Amino acid sequence: MSANDKGFWGVTPPISVAASNEREREITTSLMEELRQQNTFETEEESRRREIVLGKVAALVKKFVRDVSISKGLSETAANAAGGKIFTFGSYRLGVHGPGSDIDTLCVVPKHVSREDFFEIFEPMVRATEGATEVSGVPDAYVPIIGAKISDISLDLLIAPLGMSSIAEDLSLKDNNVLKNLDESVVRSVNGTRFTDELLGLVPNVQVFRDALRCIKLWAQRKAIYSNVNGYLGGVAWAMLVARICQLYPNAVAGAIVVRFFTVMSRWQWPQPVLLKQIEDGPLQVRVWNPKLYPSDKAHRMPIITPNYPSMCATHNVSGSTLAIISEQIQHGADLVEKIIAGTAPWSELFQKHDFFHRYRNYIQVLALTRDPTKQIKWAGTVQSRMRHLIMKLEAVPNLRLAHPFVKGFDRAVRCASEEEASLVLRGQPPSSSDVEGPESDPANADAPHKVYLTAFFIGLAVKPKDSVDAAPRRLDVSYSITEFVKMVKGENFDDATMGIVLKHIRSTALPDYCFDPGERESKVIGKRSKKSLGGKGGDTPNKKPRLSTSSVA
Repeated sequence: MSANDKGFWGVTPPISVAASNEREREITTSLMEELRQQNTFETEEESRRREIVLGKVAALVKKFVRDVSISKGLSETAANAAGGKIFTFGSYRLGVHGPGSDIDTLCVVPKHVSREDFFEIFEPMVRATEGATEVSGVPDAYVPIIGAKISDISLDLLIAPLGMSSIAEDLSLKDNNVLKNLDESVVRSVNGTRFTDELLGLVPNVQVFRDALRCIKLWAQRKAIYSNVNGYLGGVAWAMLVARICQLYPNAVAGAIVVRFFTVMSRWQWPQPVLLKQIEDGPLQVRVWNPKLYPSDKAHRMPIITPNYPSMCATHNVSGSTLAIISEQIQHGADLVEKIIAGTAPWSELFQKHDFFHRYRNYIQVLALTRDPTKQIKWAGTVQSRMRHLIMKLEAVPNLRLAHPFVKGFDRAVRCASEEEASLVLRGQPPSSSDVEGPESDPANADAPHKVYLTAFFIGLAVKPKDSVDAAPRRLDVSYSITEFVKMVKGENFDDATMGIVLKHIRSTALPDYCFDPGERESKVIGKRSKKSLGGKGGDTPNKKPRLSTSSVA
């Protein structure tokens, strides 16, 4: 690794090349102690298990390629030589993964192996693997993917058929020529690994980068703003922001990088893009951030551009609402790190849990339901992948200031008294018996003959402040947004007999108990909210209650 030909890292000269002072080294030591206490590092035993699982997947990919090759008429010799190889990317390849983290895994295969083969043949092979659970493919996702757990190690498996008749053991993905004649979906998949390798070569000190990124990842997860699919920033974008700060302060220690991350990013003038290197140009370029060439890029609210060829905006899902939420949390972080530097606050305060389920009076609950546990994983993933479209529709609703999506769903199983009741639950009607809903892992659910599986997602609704001279009651009508979303998410593969999608408005007091940690709900005063949240307008306070109209659609 080295600086560029201009003598510095990144696209601009550093802000400071000074070494960190004694205080910054002290807070780095305390930061690393806090990260260990927060259990962000995995054990050696789990590390070994990951290596064993990846070995199993590598062997499975080779068998998959061989079987497909034989089925398509290749000789035994050609099928054996067709190869197949896996590459990791994301947090695991960056070296910042923690206990329970997914391993993003790219399965590189020859050109005669198709995406259809991946889901029709490889997915069942993964499901049949010893120790495999929760195997589910999402072929129509932006990046088609198979999610799985093997020996309690979570994996996200992607496929990349390259324009080659065979995949050599020493294949490298660094050469831009591997992208020739590939469709955009495959380019996106391959670029996960290419991005990770490129990024590690663009930071002055890899270990400082890793330590700082581990901190920022934990902070973003605790504040519920770590999710690309929901319109926040995913691991790629957070990594690039931290890498940019490392470039601007090349000789700083990790604690100082974290402090400067918050101070710099709280002042960043979006949509000014974040770039780690000068963008290459060429015939394979895809979605370069350039409003003159691509007018639609003007819609990118928070452009963070990948450094590897072809460069892309990693934050196209960010909406007006999620940008406001991210910006608020970064500003809170900037205020707090000033106290940490001054010695008046500990690092643990930075990692306090979000207040999403205490913040709003009104929420939309989105329920994805099926009668089959395997279908449920896939259906819930499909619904979540479309949630950002609902957010954009809600942002157009008069009197709504922002729509705040929560980053994950809650998996439950509903035990019903009969098949008839199960059918009604699919349509959104609560079961008649009491105490029938519980975690899917609840042993009592295993023997229940009539079950409905559901995943619940939540969106907080922040209402615009009422004009003091306007005495008329306000109406918050989100029914059109909900109806349009339901039409879009059902698509062609929706089965009314076994699947359901239900959206409904609920008050904060009606939020399910599973949204809260044990004892958390009782420790908060329901209905008491800060008038300073998201802009200090106080538009979602109890004395400014709108009339809210929604549709509950199954």
